[in-house]
Amino acid sequence: MVPSCGSPSRTATATPTRTSNTTPSCPTSPHPGLTATLILGTLDGATSPGTTYTPIVGADLALARGTDVRLPLEPDFEYAVLSMSGEAHVDGVPMLPGSMLYLGCGRTELPLRAESDADLMLLGGEPFDEELIMFWNWIGRTQEEIEQARADWMTGSRFGEVKGYDGDPLPAPELPPLALKPRGRVR
Repeated sequence: MVPSCGSPSRTATATPTRTSNTTPSCPTSPHPGLTATLILGTLDGATSPGTTYTPIVGADLALARGTDVRLPLEPDFEYAVLSMSGEAHVDGVPMLPGSMLYLGCGRTELPLRAESDADLMLLGGEPFDEELIMFWNWIGRTQEEIEQARADWMTGSRFGEVKGYDGDPLPAPELPPLALKPRGRVR
């Protein structure tokens, strides 16, 4: 078992495995003007063949110009949408490429409207049952986990290397002199 900084306590350790998806394509959930290609999890009755360790969903949403649809959602999940191209409205909020909209929990559907052809990424999952600390590239449950993750990054002892990057590893920023504050929604 390998400890990991960034997993909720129910999956805080996982045995590393390599899997291969031999399915020719990811499942889609078609709606008029919308193709939702499911990358991970389950959405609108379709389930991805990808392996997950917590209930999550990731879907590429391709909208045609003029599309106005409502995508069914799991109300126990919290969601965010990342705009990748085009102009779309998500729950009435205009989204331009590069912007992300946090949607929270409790939604049973997501209104989507496209002003032009647009690509969005829907991300969601069960909220963590605990408060977490976030700093730079790490998520942990305690200040000590974050400090250890930073030390491991700086020594190159835990996180491996980025293949294809031409240069030295980026140094992690110094931790602030005060304790980092845990945050989150406890259900």
